[in-house]
Amino acid sequence: MEHVPALDEDLKKTLGPATAKVLAEQLGLHTALDLLHHYPRRYAERGELTSLAELADQIDEHVTVVAQVADARILTFNGGRGKRLEVTITDGSGRLQLVFFGAGVHKPHKDLLPGSRAMFAGKVSRFNHKLQLTHPAYEPLGADASDRDAAAAFASQLIPIYPACAKLESWKIAKCVDAVLPSARDAVDPLPPALREGRGLVPLTEALLKIHRPGTKADIEDARQRLKWDEAFVLQVALARRRHADSQLPAVPRRPSPGGLLDAFDAKLPFTLTQGQQTVSKEIFDDLATDHPMHRLLQGEVGSGKTMVALRAMLAVVDSGGQAAMLAPTEVLAQQHHRSITEMMGELAEGGMLGGSDRGTKVVLLTGSMGMPARRQALLDLVTGEAGIVIGTHALIEDKVQFHDLGLVVVDEQHRFGVEQRDALRSKGKQPPHLLVMTATPIPRTVAMTVFGDLETSVLDQLPAGRSPIATHVVPAKDKPHFLARAWERVREEVEKGHQAYVVCPRIGDGEDDPKKKATEDDGDRRPPLAVVEIAEQLTRGPLAGIGVEVLHGRMDPADKDDVMRRFAAGEVKVLVATTVIEVGVNVPNSTVMVIMDADRFGVSQLHQLRGRVGRGSAPGLCLLVSEMHEASPARARLAAVAATLDGFELSRIDLEQRREGDVLGQAQSGVRSSLRMLAVIEDEEVIAEAREEATRVVAEDPALERLPGLRTALEALLDTEREQYLEKG
Repeated sequence: MEHVPALDEDLKKTLGPATAKVLAEQLGLHTALDLLHHYPRRYAERGELTSLAELADQIDEHVTVVAQVADARILTFNGGRGKRLEVTITDGSGRLQLVFFGAGVHKPHKDLLPGSRAMFAGKVSRFNHKLQLTHPAYEPLGADASDRDAAAAFASQLIPIYPACAKLESWKIAKCVDAVLPSARDAVDPLPPALREGRGLVPLTEALLKIHRPGTKADIEDARQRLKWDEAFVLQVALARRRHADSQLPAVPRRPSPGGLLDAFDAKLPFTLTQGQQTVSKEIFDDLATDHPMHRLLQGEVGSGKTMVALRAMLAVVDSGGQAAMLAPTEVLAQQHHRSITEMMGELAEGGMLGGSDRGTKVVLLTGSMGMPARRQALLDLVTGEAGIVIGTHALIEDKVQFHDLGLVVVDEQHRFGVEQRDALRSKGKQPPHLLVMTATPIPRTVAMTVFGDLETSVLDQLPAGRSPIATHVVPAKDKPHFLARAWERVREEVEKGHQAYVVCPRIGDGEDDPKKKATEDDGDRRPPLAVVEIAEQLTRGPLAGIGVEVLHGRMDPADKDDVMRRFAAGEVKVLVATTVIEVGVNVPNSTVMVIMDADRFGVSQLHQLRGRVGRGSAPGLCLLVSEMHEASPARARLAAVAATLDGFELSRIDLEQRREGDVLGQAQSGVRSSLRMLAVIEDEEVIAEAREEATRVVAEDPALERLPGLRTALEALLDTEREQYLEKG
């Protein structure tokens, strides 16, 4: 890596140990380069020139005035130990007092002589019923007192406001930046010159100077555009290199054999696949047939039939003599997948068993809480190749799990896993297995490119025939308590029709999840979130008395959880009061209504996921979002957005715009968030898409980046951050 001494140097040398310590501990800034990439949040203008007569309306505003000094005097206080300089200025329309304290009185006392004119900039305050500016910035004007141009230039100067902390105000950070700004000329430019010139972007050194010390608003725009490109391009090059490296790996092509397991499965399907399922299946089968590993992200709305597409891919691999593993984020979901896949396959899932099909295979479940004998048998079935398909949780990643010939890894709900976990499972193949990542959280295109940029993307946006629409309504429990009473009546009506219901709460309420520990800043004086245990008890005693109500949450014993889920799926339990453990993958077509308590405490995408659990059969679904928030609150606006559309992609955009993309990126990929300071994943869609194209082209021409040392240096810096975060997570 090229060494750039001035930029890589510890800030202690430039700024002294005390300041460097605060910058490191509070803001994570260690070197001159870090500080140069600590960009201003916004810029304050010194203010338009204001006449003194107008200042009464501008308390706490930043203003600039041009005026003449009427008088100046130094006063002492604290028995002569303290000094204060009071300067009175006038512009003919009014008078104003300026105040300077302590050691800061001497220079202005020399500069601001009665009769001299100057420009003054500061924040207007009121003290003892008088307007004043405390420690204003000032610029003496020459003899040509009518020099309005100089005044206007001074007034329009842009003052950078930095992300700061209690121990270091923005203006002190600005001084630190001034100290390292000369070293910006040593910054290594990561953009290839042809790309930079072709897109009319300013050189990196110029961008850094303009972002920190802009002369005009156009300077800020130039700098932002350039720095966004750096972030987008370096990140996309990292992803393009990962894609390129993966494409060089060998893999066993997996083609289904005619008249094999896949054909037998398709022949017994009671319905036709949607056009979307057929298209996506073709993309996957084409990838599986190549001699390098498939890396594909399958996005699909809740209930769009992703599991069916994944199962057909797994069967194709088993057909070709390989094995397929499906990794699920929770035991409930792994058990659910195992149940639904064995049901869909019927006798084809009983290979080698009495009554099983001779073309079938074994489908095994592997989770952490399984009993020893069942676990031993599952491990044996995997290592001998008896089991063609395994569905499991993190337990699949453990060292003792060995496969006969792992050909395909399917990761469900990717956002629950880090890259390292999916890689750990892939390393169990003799050659790198094919990879299919699934998510029911719709991800806007640019986020997919940024977070899952090492994967090709397929989208299932059609719901299978027979799926019913879901009506969603907000229930304002505080303003209209009778609406909540009516909600419970609706649940009772659905149960009387033979259907089932979910009630979702944010908290378990078993004593271990103390709400005080979880209180967030914006909770203020709000009551603790409603809890599963308490709500279940209230419903059993009150509005749902006499109906079978049961609870389900993550801290229950796995056997009890499975028992409740099994009885709910069988229709024995009518109302399930649960936490978000039911958010993904739980499939009970007979459930038609969901009541989400304290709905404002869930994210937009999460509400959309939860709602997808109802309306999975032929009867229409109903989702009721219960909230005590005021009608005009942002939380209620979020709920109204969820009620207004069933389009998950639209909702994921709204969700991202409200939360900013940090949460999404931070959850999804190590290192990505920390490298994005200027780039906003939603707003900068165009930059990201273009950067991806450019990065793919650059990496195809020069995979090792031998001709682009500046880009290689920037990439190593980015990957260091990724590795650091990877180790922290590990």
